[in-house]
Formats: sequence, C-alpha cells, structure tokens
Amino acid sequence: MPYPPEHRYKTRTRIVRSARALFNRHGFSGVSIDDVMARAGLTRGGFYTYFQTKADLYAEAIRHSLAETPWSRWDGVSVDFAARDAAAQVIRAYLSSQHFEDVDGSCPMVALPGDVARADKVVRSAFERVFESMAGLFEETLRREGRPDRRRALAIAGICVGAMVVARSVVSAELADAIRDAARRTALALGGWEYKAAQGSRASRRRMQPEGPSRAVRRKPRP
Repeated sequence: MPYPPEHRYKTRTRIVRSARALFNRHGFSGVSIDDVMARAGLTRGGFYTYFQTKADLYAEAIRHSLAETPWSRWDGVSVDFAARDAAAQVIRAYLSSQHFEDVDGSCPMVALPGDVARADKVVRSAFERVFESMAGLFEETLRREGRPDRRRALAIAGICVGAMVVARSVVSAELADAIRDAARRTALALGGWEYKAAQGSRASRRRMQPEGPSRAVRRKPRP
C-alpha cells in the first residue's frame, strides 16, 4: 500500500528536527547520520532518500530554524514581526533566559560556530544565511525608522550571538546572566530602542525576594 502524499514531508521534517536538536547539543562533528536517524526512529538507509550528505542535512536544519522560531514555545516570550519594535523584541527574546536554557531548540549560530568555521562551504553558507537574516531584520527596522545603517545592524546581531555563545560557555550562572543582560542593554542602546528588564531573570527574582541570608544560585547540570 503506497504512503499518503504527506508521508515524505513528515518524515523529512522528523529527520531535520532530530538533526537540529542533536547538532545543537553535540556539535556538527559530534553527530553521525546513525545518531540522527536513531533519534528520529528511522533506519540509516532511509537517510539517503532525503539527503545526500550530513552537510546537506545541516543546511536544511538551518533553513528549518528560520521557519520555526524557537520562542513560539517559550513561556512569556513572543515576537510580533509586524510590530514597530520587532527588532527590540528579537533582541530580548534572543538573550532571554528561555533561549539560554533551551539547548536543543537553540539558534544554531549559538551552538555551532566552532564546528561551522571548520566545515565545508555548504555548511558555512547556511550559517551565513541565518546571520544575514537576523542582521537584515535589524537593518530593516532602522531603515523604517529613518536611520538606515547596515554596520550598526551587523554589530547588533554580532553582540546578540556572541553574548549567547560566551554565556553558554562559562560555569558561573551569575556571570552568564550578567553577560546576557549587558549584551541586551548594549544591543538595544545601539539600536536606539528601549531597554526592559528581562522577565524571569535571576536579577529580577532577587529584587522581588525579601532581604535575608544570601544563597548561592546554582545552575542545574545539563545532561
């Protein structure tokens, strides 16, 4: 009995989502085709029905990340791309604690820069498209506000990505929070947009707590 027409699309999407989560957690070079297919509940042989190489799969996972933004499933975080302050919303969402904690669903630019720099042109080109898309949103907002400035847009995008890479790399949870907050303030100021304290941050929770003996905040170990 033949598969229904949507079967191929659904299976391909399953493979791409499996790859994206594994690439984000283990890096491009640390994930095999067998790993991807096993997580998707499929056999290795089926991979080549949809993709020629792992690099092609990575490029598709990048494109998928642009179409399926992670903040759509984060509590308390949303982005309205039609809003006047869409760029500021993206900065706040990108540097949010929800994005920081969501390793599997993270932006691939945060998880994979080291691997990508050593990868082939297909992979680097896919990575470049994501960054260009992000910088393009900032550039378009500045243009609509009568302040076109591509260099400023590129700098804002670089601050957001770089801050998340460093914050994910340090041991201290307090330092990671401080890095993201500093980047958020700087990126918003560079764009001329309003700063708002991040909801759910450790700093805002401390302000709400009554005074008393301080206790160290420890980040939960990642699997």
